[in-house]
Amino acid sequence: MNTLPYHLGCPSWSEAAWREDFYPSDARPPDFLSHYAALLNAVEGNTTFYARPAPSTVQRWAEATPEHFRFTAKFPRDISHEGDLRDRLEAAHDFIRLLAPLGPRVSPYWLQLPASFGAARLAELITFIEQMPVPVAVEVRNGAFFARGQEERLLNRMLLERGVERICLDPRALFSCTSQAPAVLHAQSKKPKVPVRPAAFTHTPQVRFIGHPELAPNAPFLLPWVEKVAQWIEEGRHPYTFFHTADNRHAPALARCFHRKLMARLPGLPALPEREPETTEQLGLL
Repeated sequence: MNTLPYHLGCPSWSEAAWREDFYPSDARPPDFLSHYAALLNAVEGNTTFYARPAPSTVQRWAEATPEHFRFTAKFPRDISHEGDLRDRLEAAHDFIRLLAPLGPRVSPYWLQLPASFGAARLAELITFIEQMPVPVAVEVRNGAFFARGQEERLLNRMLLERGVERICLDPRALFSCTSQAPAVLHAQSKKPKVPVRPAAFTHTPQVRFIGHPELAPNAPFLLPWVEKVAQWIEEGRHPYTFFHTADNRHAPALARCFHRKLMARLPGLPALPEREPETTEQLGLL
C-alpha cells in the first residue's frame, strides 16, 4: 500500500455492515481500523468533527495503522463553525496536540467551513491558516466561492499563495439519484449541491466523491476523475481521493472500482491488497 502514488479511502472505518464483504465476518469493532488500514491507505477523519477522541483512542489509532497511512482529520465543529476563527486558534492548537501521537499520519488537517462563511470573513481564514503549524486543506460551501467571480478568485489566490489545498466535493452522482430511500434523502439533505472545482494548489489535491447508492450508475461520474487523478499523478502530485455512498455500505466497493479503472489508465499501478480468505472456523462451518 505504501507504493501507491496516491491515497485512497472512505469517510470512516467503523461500519459493521462491511463485515463479510470488506472485513472478516467475525471482525470486532476495536479491530476495524487495522483491517481497514490493511486494504486502503487513507480515511477521512469525520469523527473528529463531531467529538474529540480520548488520548487513549488516539494512541490506539496510531498502533493500528502503518506510518504511510493518512487520516485527514477534520477540525472539530466548535472550531470551524462557532464564531470567529481567530478566536479559535488556541482550541485548534490543542486539537493538533491531541493528535500528535499519530505523527505524520494526520496530513493534511481539514477545515470544513459552513455555508455562511463568505468572502467577508477571508481575513479570519488567512490568520487561522498562517497560525497553523501543520498542513491544512479547506472546504468551502458558500455559493459565492463557486460563482467564478471576484470572491472565488480571491479565495483561490489566497489559498494558492499560502500552499493550502481547496478540497473538491463532487456530489453529482448522489444528486442524480431519484431514490426515496431514507439514507439517500438524508444524504441529499445534508450534502451541499455545489459545482465541482478540481483544484490542485499543492502537491496533494483533495477529492471527496459522493456516490450513487448503486455502483453501476457511478461510472459516468467516476471516469472524469480517473483521468484527472491520472494526470495529477503523471505531474508528480500525490492526490487524496475519498469515496462515499449514501449509507456508505458500498463505499469500499466504490473506492476499489475507482482504483481498477485507474489501473487501466496507468499501466503498472499496483493492485490493492485483497482481504485474506476466511477459514472454515470463521465461516461457522465447524
